[in-house]
Amino acid sequence: MVKIAQMNSTAYFQLDERTEEKLEFYDGEVYALAGGSLQHGILCGNIFAELRSALTKGETACQAFNSEVRIQIEAVNAYVYPDTSIACPPLKTVAEPAEAITNPILIVEVLSPSTESYDRGGKFHRYRQLDTLQEYVLIDSQSYTVETYRRQPAHESDLQRGGIITSACYGRPPKSPAKPASVKAPPPTAHLR
Repeated sequence: MVKIAQMNSTAYFQLDERTEEKLEFYDGEVYALAGGSLQHGILCGNIFAELRSALTKGETACQAFNSEVRIQIEAVNAYVYPDTSIACPPLKTVAEPAEAITNPILIVEVLSPSTESYDRGGKFHRYRQLDTLQEYVLIDSQSYTVETYRRQPAHESDLQRGGIITSACYGRPPKSPAKPASVKAPPPTAHLR
């Protein structure tokens, strides 16, 4: 991720419409997202397909979104593109100045050497500001490890590190995106703020 400019949100949306690369906005700063590797693309596609399939088979109207759908995080004046997300009805969006969802319950990021620091740091901090977010999933594209962070009822403003994806919205845990035998989830650890 590379900082390319400082501008207001109106100028960001105009620039974002004119360019083919994905741009994220955070409080006046615009960042270009790095292009993904083949492995990153395969993992993202498989994750989206599995989540969409699970939602379609379940008794839910929740919907999976791929990395083309932007999320607005109003609390920190940010617009970001996660690798995959899920939102449930009523779907809340902003249409102007650019279409984005505002109420994801699950966000998945596939880590790569160029994005890991941002996905674990600044982006994770921004995602935590979403009151609707229940799970944040990090998948390491190099080691095939999966980390999930879940909002706990006793700590409604915080996400805690956990194991396998279990949101009631999708009814069953999705299959691993690749190499199922080598995917391992770390044990729960201390409460994160």
